[in-house]
Amino acid sequence: MTHLTKTFKPLLAIVCIVCLWNCTENIDTSARYVFKEETIMSYLEKHPAYSSYVDILRQVNISKLSDSKVSQLLSARGVYTVFAPNNEAIQKYLEDLTEEGLITEPSWDAFPNEHKLDSIRKVIVYNSIIDGGDETDAFFQTHDFPNDKDEFILGTLNDKKLSVRKPANQPDSIYINDDCPISVKERDILSINGVIHQMEKVIAPKDVTAASYIQQCLDEKREGFYACFRVIQACGLFDTLRAVRDEKYEELYQTGMIPDLVGMTSYGFAEGEIGYAPKHRLYGFTIFAETDDFWRSEGIDPADPDLLKKLTQWILDNHQYSDDDVFTTNENYASEDNLLYQWITYHILPMKIPKGKLVFHINEYGYNLSRPEAYSIPVYEFYTTLGKRRLFKLTESGASNGIWINRFPITDNSRHGTGVEIGCDPDKVGSRVETNSSLAVLNDMVNCNIYPISAPISYNDKTRDNFQKNRIRFDGMSLFPEAMNNDIRLKKASEERYKHVYIPNSIRTYNYFENMQQNADMNFVYYNAWNDDWCNLHRDEMKAVGRFEVMFKLPPVPRRGTYEVRYKVLANGNRGVAQIYFGSDPDKLPVAGIPMDLTMDCRNELDARKVGWERDTDDEDYCAEIDKKMRNNGYMKGPKSINSNDGTERDWNDRENIRHIFVRQTLDPNETYYIKLKSVLDSDRKEFYMDFIEYCAKEIYDNPEKPEDIW
Repeated sequence: MTHLTKTFKPLLAIVCIVCLWNCTENIDTSARYVFKEETIMSYLEKHPAYSSYVDILRQVNISKLSDSKVSQLLSARGVYTVFAPNNEAIQKYLEDLTEEGLITEPSWDAFPNEHKLDSIRKVIVYNSIIDGGDETDAFFQTHDFPNDKDEFILGTLNDKKLSVRKPANQPDSIYINDDCPISVKERDILSINGVIHQMEKVIAPKDVTAASYIQQCLDEKREGFYACFRVIQACGLFDTLRAVRDEKYEELYQTGMIPDLVGMTSYGFAEGEIGYAPKHRLYGFTIFAETDDFWRSEGIDPADPDLLKKLTQWILDNHQYSDDDVFTTNENYASEDNLLYQWITYHILPMKIPKGKLVFHINEYGYNLSRPEAYSIPVYEFYTTLGKRRLFKLTESGASNGIWINRFPITDNSRHGTGVEIGCDPDKVGSRVETNSSLAVLNDMVNCNIYPISAPISYNDKTRDNFQKNRIRFDGMSLFPEAMNNDIRLKKASEERYKHVYIPNSIRTYNYFENMQQNADMNFVYYNAWNDDWCNLHRDEMKAVGRFEVMFKLPPVPRRGTYEVRYKVLANGNRGVAQIYFGSDPDKLPVAGIPMDLTMDCRNELDARKVGWERDTDDEDYCAEIDKKMRNNGYMKGPKSINSNDGTERDWNDRENIRHIFVRQTLDPNETYYIKLKSVLDSDRKEFYMDFIEYCAKEIYDNPEKPEDIW
């Protein structure tokens, strides 16, 4: 089932729909009836158990920009999932507010002013409704709910994600946001315009930041991550972990200063399609933490007054650093030069990653979305950590038994191999992310998730060497934390709002991706290709449209050495031509190679042969010679690991997938490198495509004993 969503309807559209529903005699009923001749609102109105909720629905506006009420929304056509609190749940919520001191008694008349009364009404209503868009089946019955501790694909009316808890020892029990039970009897109530689930507790998530959550745990001396939290506090990271949203962007969007991209006419966009600007610019974090039990096993008490000194000594004794690192070991823990600061920030990514997006299983070789739990070859994500810029890898395969940090398995990566994991050396196993642990903190904070890990992690010499000895292929969208924090990347929905996402730039309005600069003559659009069977890494892609000049910062390399830097393209003749610039000074980037021509259509056999593309055969020596000739021309076939209905990126049917080798030079881990793409065509109707980039060390691509694999 495809779940879609939509934005709040403009006032005029809502009024028209409601008028047609209530006043027109000859109504088209072809799509009205599901199981009952009731809208969600009419059903709620006829059942006294929801009388308090009905009263509130009639008083809450749909949005800041509309005077229409949510009751009108639920009376009109649409597809809604409503978690409707019964009267007892709402009364209990008022009692809780009384205990918190917000009101003097559990009554609607007890609120000190209209503003607080309105805000509480909105809390109840906005957190109880998921708007599923326009498709008739885009609502959530309980059999469509996410797995335990996972989030719903779509957000509520206030753009918050609800999560699900399914206790193993209570097979009929389902909780929303951990502690809000759904009635066992009153659930999956189907209506014309969606489904109702009766709630026995009001869904009212607190906007708790990572900083306030950690402070509360410290105050209570809460078991689990007490040692980790003491280090975070000592290193002065609370100010960073308080960030929730970019309020300036919020104001600009709410006042209409961040417009959508209307009238896209470039290739890949149908006439009239719109690129929708994100509604928010949220911040987020993910912390991967050793547990208190681990530290006790190392002889360190998390409550020890000298914890920080003992942890510093443990890091030194266990060589949890690199010999190339420069650091201090004094008690100035908040300094970026401090060893403890460098160690703890390697545990933090600057994006909030839900359990279902730690890695992406979509179109890797041997994987089928119809059997989503049957994993095949290893999939991975490379990210850059908080603090000093260092590489961080998350991976999962059919043989790994979970998601791991910095795991480097042995794979069946011969030319005719399967690509699957067949083993892992002890020094390359990494640390398991305990996603199902009771200690995992996934729904308690608005801007952070915390995962316990099975073994300590650090950017020591072994870790860096493992990175150096492996090809580093990173998806373009992994460069932008905002894509994860704002649920842009690979959202499992194909409605237009999520299909074409327009990324604003600073010259016109506001710089949405901090790690990217654009000129005024271009538009940047993310294409979420969910349900499109494209032979891209994860299927999705990015497009620079117009007379583009776009620059972004790349991840660091692990060791100083000679690397190839490769840019994967889809050469199908409908795109543009770009000159690439690459270097460490963003103001003076040198040219990198000849312009990259995407007007060449490698679906055409003549163009394919220009880059040296020949069909693979059973003759391995012949295939290796083809690859060598292509490399001499600065090209490589796409990897075998990425699949589509036509085959893998190395197959003749997908021969437009090409990797361009645009840099071969010495790179340094202490330098920050940038890539800039600049159009060489005088056209505003061409686009430049981006999928993934690779770092490949000379020890891999120029290894006479073990040639680089084709995966």
